[in-house]
Amino acid sequence: MAYVKKIVSYAYRIMFNFIATVTRPVPKTVLFESFSGKLPGDSPYPVYQALQQAHSDWRLVFGVKARYYDQAVQAFPDVVFMKRFSARWLFFAPRAQYWIFNARFPEWLKKNSGTTYIQIWHGTPLKKLGLDIDNVTMPGYTTAQYHERFVKDSHRWDYLVAQNSYSEQIFSRAFDFHGQYLEIGYPRNDRLVKHRDDAAYQRKLREQLVGSVSGKVIMYAPTWRDDNFVRPGVYRLNLPFDLGKVSALLGPDNHLIIRPHYLVADAIDVSAYSNISVESSVDIADLYLISDALVTDYSSVMFDYAIMGRPMLFFPYDEAHYEDDTRGFYFDYEQVPGPIIHSATEFYDQLSKLIAGETKNLAEVAAFQQQYCPWDNGQASNAIATLVDEKHQ
Repeated sequence: MAYVKKIVSYAYRIMFNFIATVTRPVPKTVLFESFSGKLPGDSPYPVYQALQQAHSDWRLVFGVKARYYDQAVQAFPDVVFMKRFSARWLFFAPRAQYWIFNARFPEWLKKNSGTTYIQIWHGTPLKKLGLDIDNVTMPGYTTAQYHERFVKDSHRWDYLVAQNSYSEQIFSRAFDFHGQYLEIGYPRNDRLVKHRDDAAYQRKLREQLVGSVSGKVIMYAPTWRDDNFVRPGVYRLNLPFDLGKVSALLGPDNHLIIRPHYLVADAIDVSAYSNISVESSVDIADLYLISDALVTDYSSVMFDYAIMGRPMLFFPYDEAHYEDDTRGFYFDYEQVPGPIIHSATEFYDQLSKLIAGETKNLAEVAAFQQQYCPWDNGQASNAIATLVDEKHQ
């Protein structure tokens, strides 16, 4: 059975690459992907919406993995979906005039010479990326193989969206990128800029997502650990605190949202706690808008959350191991705009302060925002829609 599956997969690849070679792109067609085939979100989805509003006659398609298809169709009735690697997708993807993705696309699938590939990479980097990773610990790759596969995709990118000049400098080296930068900020942050001061909008959204919470909503959004994996591409999440103790500190009036990284597969059981929830599929921009503070470690969520101008707490419980034995960082971690803690005891103390409203470091957050979010002006989605429109003419 495995042999037959391998033959079918190889034949599919040959057919895809043949179509990409001998055909021209179909005008007014765009293929979108969020995180390699997950539900619409992050930056591709607001660009989809902007193009949908501007060009109702265009064929805009989101590719999703088969296991997400039914959920996607139900949750996003305004979106046209195709199952990734299906027969329909096979005849659409290699002939799309535009590819708009936020993560890598299989490098063994050829890009049509007439296709424009717009990469909206999913975050300003803190952790080292691509060619800058000296020792790849991800399963299934040697360091050389990882580097080779990465640049095979990045060399196909025609445009790369950047949030700041810091990212541009890193992307040019880490991705070996030689295309054109779009210095527009991230489309996913357009809603943050629009609604960050809209209290009524945030109250309504909070009610929808976590119910009636009269106190604070705190979001815990850790990153993934390259060396803590279940299998290639699927990673574990170890909570560095006790859920029972956190629930007791929160009390009935406050709420903790746990937001796992998209590569984490663990099902975190919080069913015993009415004041703790796990939100893995909700658009993270919604979670930014309803949360009063962010707790993270090495995740690039810190850069986007700075737009909100709200407190951040940093909990790198494995900092020494992470920096020395996995990827390493691009800047001194001590520069993050908030308190740094390393133990559960410190976390409980800082959580109590956040709940009580004892917030400091807001001036640091403001300076951090100015440095890393200077191009986020709420118009990134429209900027990409305009680019697509101008190139089509």
